[in-house]
Amino acid sequence: MPDVPRPLLPPRRWLRAGLAAVTLTWAGAAFAQTEITFWHAMDSAPDVVDALVERFHDEQDEVRVDARFVGSYREAQTKLLAAFGGPDEPDLFQAEIGFFPRLVAEGAVQDLSAEAAALPAAFTEDFVPGLWAYGELDGRRYGLPWNASTPALYLNASALERAGVAPPATWEAFADAADALTTRRARGVVFVGDSWLFEMMVRSLGGALVDDAGRPTLDTPEAREALSLLADLEARGSLAFFGADETTPAILGFVRTRSLMAFASIANWPDVRRFSVAFDLTAAPVPMREGGRVPLGGAQLVVMRNAAPEARAAAWRFWRWLMEPEQIATWVEGSYYLPVRDAARPLLEGFYAEEPGRGAALAQLDRAVPRPRIPAFDAMRGILDDTMERVLRGGRDPGEALADAQARAEALVE
Repeated sequence: MPDVPRPLLPPRRWLRAGLAAVTLTWAGAAFAQTEITFWHAMDSAPDVVDALVERFHDEQDEVRVDARFVGSYREAQTKLLAAFGGPDEPDLFQAEIGFFPRLVAEGAVQDLSAEAAALPAAFTEDFVPGLWAYGELDGRRYGLPWNASTPALYLNASALERAGVAPPATWEAFADAADALTTRRARGVVFVGDSWLFEMMVRSLGGALVDDAGRPTLDTPEAREALSLLADLEARGSLAFFGADETTPAILGFVRTRSLMAFASIANWPDVRRFSVAFDLTAAPVPMREGGRVPLGGAQLVVMRNAAPEARAAAWRFWRWLMEPEQIATWVEGSYYLPVRDAARPLLEGFYAEEPGRGAALAQLDRAVPRPRIPAFDAMRGILDDTMERVLRGGRDPGEALADAQARAEALVE
């Protein structure tokens, strides 16, 4: 059976009208106040989200934001599907960027092109170009940037120093480092079989998972090289593999020095720091071949289709406030995501200087590219996750597994 995703939306329903606006009395004067529901997946920084919302409320009285943490990206996606069209559907939703194109294709989110067109050029030109462009599909604006990241190579700097190993800048050096760091009690590297990290490898080697025409390209020389490298390291005992849903045990293995290098989003830094780490922690840019790239990560904020006009206006106002340099700086310092506007960087010089490894993802921004923005990519990610499981746990030949993955992916776009 082809991996065809079920339709996202039920039959069209009437927009909720007027439910978000209430009239309150304060100091003897009546004023209209709009309340919006905001669903987010920031499990590593829920307190930062709450603090920003509280600050927003302190600075104005017209909009109230009910921010709700609804689980991981995958859990948030599942809950959104269940809530769509009903009374629990949020007004503002944080859509992981692999899921975002599907929402747009299904007509689940509102077109914000009119609001975006009225933004000052100085404001939009201050965004990191790839991050601002991400929210556009087919020439229309549907997504608004907020949290953005690139993958980074986390390192047990103490172990590398003892072994005389430098942070690897190429994949050949990475494989040598993983072997050199492996001992009886520790693997050189831990790898989570998530499609984003596999895409990281393919992109950094000069390949891509989708071509310019929107067709899947999962079985390419770069993809085979990436998966074969992982399989070889696993066979030599230098790599510990965890599935896409096993991020927490993978992090635990790294902080407990059972593995000494790991790939993850730079935004996972607080997750690592939550534990008592008995070594010097740092991060480095992803190993790279000449001309290689790294995929962007993170999410777009979207206004759901059924949000009333006043809720749409309130969500836009909240996002504009989040994009002020001071709010971006607060967000970055608490979450370790990247600053999406250049104007915020001077406010973050001390933050990045305090621990230089924090800037590993920032150093790659000039080589960062968007993830594939086709609706079928949401299902393709599952195919890639499954392919890595079959090879790195099931022992299947990488070339055969990728050929099968390509056939399954092609069935999605036929």
